[in-house]
Amino acid sequence: MVLGKVKGLIISFDCLNDSNVPVYSSGDTVSGRVSLEVTGEIRVKSLKIHARGHAKVRWTESRNAGSNTAYTQNYTEEVEYFNHKDILIGHERDDDNSEEGLTTIHSGRHEYAFSFELPQTPLATSFEGRHGSVRYWVKAELHRAWLLPVKLKKEFTVFEHIDINTPSLLSPQAGTKEKTLCCWFCTSGPISLSAKIERKGYTPGESIQIFAEIENCSSRMVVPKAAIYQTQTFYAKGKMKEVKQLVANLRGESLSSGKTETWNGKLLKIPPVSPSILGSNIIHVEYSLMVYVDIPGAMDLFLNLPLVIGTIPLHPFGSRTSSVSSQCSMNMNWLGLTLPERPEAPPSYAEIVTEEQRQNSLVPSSACEDFERALQGPLFAYIQEFRFLPPPLYSEVDPNPDQPTLEQPSCPSR
Repeated sequence: MVLGKVKGLIISFDCLNDSNVPVYSSGDTVSGRVSLEVTGEIRVKSLKIHARGHAKVRWTESRNAGSNTAYTQNYTEEVEYFNHKDILIGHERDDDNSEEGLTTIHSGRHEYAFSFELPQTPLATSFEGRHGSVRYWVKAELHRAWLLPVKLKKEFTVFEHIDINTPSLLSPQAGTKEKTLCCWFCTSGPISLSAKIERKGYTPGESIQIFAEIENCSSRMVVPKAAIYQTQTFYAKGKMKEVKQLVANLRGESLSSGKTETWNGKLLKIPPVSPSILGSNIIHVEYSLMVYVDIPGAMDLFLNLPLVIGTIPLHPFGSRTSSVSSQCSMNMNWLGLTLPERPEAPPSYAEIVTEEQRQNSLVPSSACEDFERALQGPLFAYIQEFRFLPPPLYSEVDPNPDQPTLEQPSCPSR
């Protein structure tokens, strides 16, 4: 009898999204099929799958042990998130070349389903870095007597979701710094930098609005700039290795002595990047926005504002909350001035609506019941939360914009 040949071995996933890309999160069920195509008839001992998720770091450092002696120190560490094995055809023993217990597979294409559940505990997001990675994969192995096994590995992506609609990630980030330049016994005026962004959390594709003021009271020409940096940190054997990479940047106008530049929401777009990884023991991926002043012939004046790159974008309620706080902040000169006096508000909600009226409004009509049944989804929880809250304040914008504002202080004379 002439034995057939294996023409193809393919792994495919049952995708959970419309983009047809295998992306999962902790607690999800990963399912798919192993397709085996053969020409002629083959006899198989087993067809197995092995699924694994792990983080691994590795780097080397050169060390000197004396004047003429050097050696290389290796640093490695690994964390396993899950390890799953299953047999789709045949039996466990693969080292036995006996002809007993073999499964006959006829010519054609055959599919074998597999399924396993990811752990409920948080998993690190898939990542490929300079000195380490976080990988998730499924491997299929076809074993036959007296022949080498046929193997195929296919990776899938895991996202540990970061929701930027949390109070800590919606809070504004701001700072102020100043630098005085000295040359021998001569001292020039200071260079001051103040910067602010609306929030700490963003998602890839968003643009960061940068509000900044740069004042140059020195005798040099300076250039204000901004950049987003990704910092990869790897840990192994009690040591740490850090890699910093530029993600995006922008440049402002050159400032001569005595000049001031103001950024009223200058936009810096976040390109497609990996989300922040903060929960892994051996790999951290963090982001920061650096607003700085390039000073020729001296150390730059820089201000670091921390960022978190998430996976769940800003929802409408978060956007409104952020815009309201942003509006208040923009009305206020956050470099030191105060808000104009708030106009008198109308009567409160409780003074207008009685308790009896409020209770009556809680009884849903049939139309409302139909509407609520149609809204079973993630947004429904937010609708329920905000349904019976009082209306917003009388005015979120200064109704008297013609009030005089304080002038920006000029550079001190030298």
